[in-house]
Amino acid sequence: MHFQRIYRLFTCSLAAAALPLLLASSPVARAQDTHLVSPTQLQQQVQTATAVRQQNIDTLSHFLATPTAQKAMKDARIDPSQVKNAIPTLSNAELANLSARAAHAQSQFAAGGLTTLALTLIILAVVLIILLAAYH
Repeated sequence: MHFQRIYRLFTCSLAAAALPLLLASSPVARAQDTHLVSPTQLQQQVQTATAVRQQNIDTLSHFLATPTAQKAMKDARIDPSQVKNAIPTLSNAELANLSARAAHAQSQFAAGGLTTLALTLIILAVVLIILLAAYH
């Protein structure tokens, strides 16, 4: 009987001593020590996303600041400052999409692939999308 008691006490003590070691070497404990994304990588990703967003805003702003765009908005009685203020409220996906379309339209127009009327219609479509997305 005395031997069983000592054995049980020894087993409990051994388990109590081994448990912290087992937990410290478990994958869960190691995952807490190492991050999937380091703070430096996270900061770089945020900076890249911010730079891409700003580039898209600039592309749209330059596109809508062209004389053709200004005339199209004036003829449609759309306030250019309202459109300019609405651009930063767009989501990243909306900005990327509209920026790519604006850049493509501008390059097509410069290459002679679009008429002034076609460019004007594209400008008005972009403006309407911006206003609808921003104020919806």
